Amino acid sequence: MDLSIRNQLAGTVVSVTRGEVMAVVKVRLSGGQEVSAAVTAEAVRDLGIAGGSAVQALVKSTEVALATGPVAAISIRNQIPGTVTGMTAGSAMAGVKMDVEGGATLTAAVTQDAVADLGLTVGSSVVALIKSTEVSLATA
Repeated sequence: MDLSIRNQLAGTVVSVTRGEVMAVVKVRLSGGQEVSAAVTAEAVRDLGIAGGSAVQALVKSTEVALATGPVAAISIRNQIPGTVTGMTAGSAMAGVKMDVEGGATLTAAVTQDAVADLGLTVGSSVVALIKSTEVSLATA
């Protein structure tokens, strides 16, 4: 199946914390970073997700926020550091590509104002901020 979701990160499930309706799944990416995904308990069961499962963490580029460094005292669980490798500018929005440790690439769709305010250029250090509820999982 082909997907329009630009960010598809391979990883291995390290833990699953099940609740009545939702579960928090922690995934270790190939670069060693951990990503948390809040998905339905039904999806965990139907996909057979358990510790050691190979998965793809899927994140739409519109759900990736950028910061110029780690952010303390924030509820967003996923903070992935990287380096800007390319930018595509539109009249209002920009696509910002970043490489993260382990060879993965992330794309963020942000406003041109954000690019200017953050002073982003190719080579800039950034941190991708992704809410756990915006990470979907697919089994590999």
